[in-house]
Amino acid sequence: FSTGLYVLVGAGALMATVGCFGCCGAARESQCLLGAFFTCLLVIFAAEVTAGVFAFIGKRVAIQEAQKIYEDIYDDYMKNPGGKVNRTIYHYHVALQCCGKDNMEQQMGLPCPENIQLPKASSCLVEIHNVIDANLHLVGIVGIAIAGITIFGMIFSMVLCCVIRSTRDMI
Repeated sequence: FSTGLYVLVGAGALMATVGCFGCCGAARESQCLLGAFFTCLLVIFAAEVTAGVFAFIGKRVAIQEAQKIYEDIYDDYMKNPGGKVNRTIYHYHVALQCCGKDNMEQQMGLPCPENIQLPKASSCLVEIHNVIDANLHLVGIVGIAIAGITIFGMIFSMVLCCVIRSTRDMI
């Protein structure tokens, strides 16, 4: 959990720095800062494209990892039903509308949501596969939208840089 938090804080600090380059470059009409802003956006764009390609290529691996995480939580719950894992596995079941890994005999002791019927409830491993498979296109759409905004920012930074250069050449 803390590693993810550090990554998010680092990404936020990076984005604040990039935004500062863009704002200061535009306010001071500095070609150097606007060039740094463009370069940062170009690197971010390349990282977005790379992450998107790896996300679509590694979909099977992502599904396997998510299923492994559930299996580990499930096994921990089976070893110690009253432990901290109880709430975690319950939240998995509520979010995915499923209960258990495979057979019904093992599911009788699991904390399952009240609003699903056990005979009709599917395996959580199947539901994890279905959710990732169904929603990965949404991640792709959001990635493409963010990449488009990044391209938009790169275009405007270069246009502003060229306008500043041409304005200074006139004077």
